[in-house]
Amino acid sequence: MDTGARRLGAATGDLPFVPGVEGAGRVSALGEGVTEFAVGDRVAWVYAYGSYAEQIVLSATDAVPVPDDISDEVAASLMMQGITAHHFVTEAADVQPGQVAVVHAAAGGLGQKLTQLIKARGGKVIGIVSSEQKAETARNSGADHTVVSTGDVFVGPVLETNGEGVDVVFDGGGETTFRASMEVLRRHGLLLYYGAVPVVNMRELPNSIKISYPVFRDHIPTREALLRHSADLFDLTRRNILIPDIGRRYPLKDAAQAHHDIESRTTSGKLVLFP
Repeated sequence: MDTGARRLGAATGDLPFVPGVEGAGRVSALGEGVTEFAVGDRVAWVYAYGSYAEQIVLSATDAVPVPDDISDEVAASLMMQGITAHHFVTEAADVQPGQVAVVHAAAGGLGQKLTQLIKARGGKVIGIVSSEQKAETARNSGADHTVVSTGDVFVGPVLETNGEGVDVVFDGGGETTFRASMEVLRRHGLLLYYGAVPVVNMRELPNSIKISYPVFRDHIPTREALLRHSADLFDLTRRNILIPDIGRRYPLKDAAQAHHDIESRTTSGKLVLFP
């Protein structure tokens, strides 16, 4: 695989490039000085540009060993969304027992993982979804309450459920939900926002709330953090505390269809490509 210009294109947005940043597979060859892995080892990775490929060259520091009892598709599905959800819940928000969280897109791959991890820490979840079918998916992941909503419709139902406001909102919905998410937070609540960045006047912030915009590289600032997050995710999966939902599977040649399905908002869970 061309790992020079194509990977650079993916990083800068210049065309053409091979998309994708996460995956799982077996080591087929080792570069000079690599001692942590052996040919044939199963590994998973995240933030290796060009991952929509049958073969990829990546730094050994970006790879994590996959345990024998974790499948390739589960390992691949956990890397981006799992590490993101794990960092959100354990560090960025540090959810505590009894706290109430709103999770936007609660039926999606990230939303389901957030819900399960919040519940594992003793929190309660109000899941925001776009359809009744997705509400059922969110409830199956552990959501205590679900609200079918587009835009800011969720504000009233959330405040009816938790009148003083919730402790934290996980919002990747974009500008259409940003201000509404602020409205449902309690005094000194936290908005953990990861959508398109809106323009906001600091004086608009109600109830002395706090806003965090987490960047993925902050989730795993070191290799030690990458290994710690991934190992904990594999262990939670092994113990059925975290149950990754593989929503759909596609051959690699149908990657464009997978993107079309995501944009149609008809999917739930994680979509996986196979070579």
